Amino acid sequence: MDPTPFPDSLAGSDYAPDARASAASPPPRRPGRGAWLSDFRFSGGRVQVFDTGADLKLDRTLIGEALVWLGYHAAVRLRAWWMAVARPDAPRIWFTPHRPRPWYLVWSALAWSGLRIAATPQEADASFAFEDATWATAATPAPGHPAFNFDCPDISKTRVAEVFEEVFGYPLAVDPTRWEGPAVEKAELNGAHDGRIVTCPVARRLPDRHYQRLIDTSDGRFTYDLRTPCIGGRPVAVWVKRKPDDTRFSIHNLAVTLRRPEDVFSPAELEQLGWFLAAMRIDWAGLDVLRDRNDGRIYIVDVNKTDVGPIIALPWRDKIRSTRILARAFEALVAGRADA
Repeated sequence: MDPTPFPDSLAGSDYAPDARASAASPPPRRPGRGAWLSDFRFSGGRVQVFDTGADLKLDRTLIGEALVWLGYHAAVRLRAWWMAVARPDAPRIWFTPHRPRPWYLVWSALAWSGLRIAATPQEADASFAFEDATWATAATPAPGHPAFNFDCPDISKTRVAEVFEEVFGYPLAVDPTRWEGPAVEKAELNGAHDGRIVTCPVARRLPDRHYQRLIDTSDGRFTYDLRTPCIGGRPVAVWVKRKPDDTRFSIHNLAVTLRRPEDVFSPAELEQLGWFLAAMRIDWAGLDVLRDRNDGRIYIVDVNKTDVGPIIALPWRDKIRSTRILARAFEALVAGRADA
């Protein structure tokens, strides 16, 4: 029995801090998928992520957040070692085309629950399509077993806005040449965090830019985002993120609070969120949800299948609580799908 169910070299850093990526150019080519550091390129005081093209400033904030994450990761890895002994026959999950690194939420959920990452599809009890990309390449699950996220290859901003409007009945996307008033211009790419407010009507700068109506979540000083992890077609937690108004598009958060979905969303909204997940054909996702302070409606502005976390600004206790919630929900999904 292998006492280390998630083998990786213990070197690297979390890239959850503020990221800048250009949709006009593809991410840099990875030299090879080896130790953690092979996922990053360090140059000129910046860190670039090969998979997504995210470009991070290597400063005290980034280093501090990496250290916070390493402390959390140490606790989760200790839990993984214990669960490897306690549950030697736990189900194994085959990830393809890539294996998740430890900074991805699904890695922590598996480690906490005692589920294992299968080394080959032949030894797997379930399969999970995992690729940190906006448009995923074709992946094949292990035959005869439950499969997750294989039917959602497109999480571009345009696709998300189209499905959102179909399900909720009111639009998010706008035509910048015809819309009048403020709008948000952002890249189609997932995880770019390059949004900026523009006043419409305005000409499109680039063909790969997406435009959305500006959702007002501000109380005059801070804006609020509802990061909503979803597993098995339903929200399982909500992280209420608070940011200063002038950094609303940054990943850096001033404070984050863990809430139950039923304390944040109405029963009707929870039902609509379930319909949205079904329409996207997605089993595991992190939704970025905004509630407009003027009309009270919620808007899903982003979908992430390979979300990192838990969020650095979460208090330590809530990080562990969040991990426990995700672990239980994912294990229930695997067991339920296997029974079905």
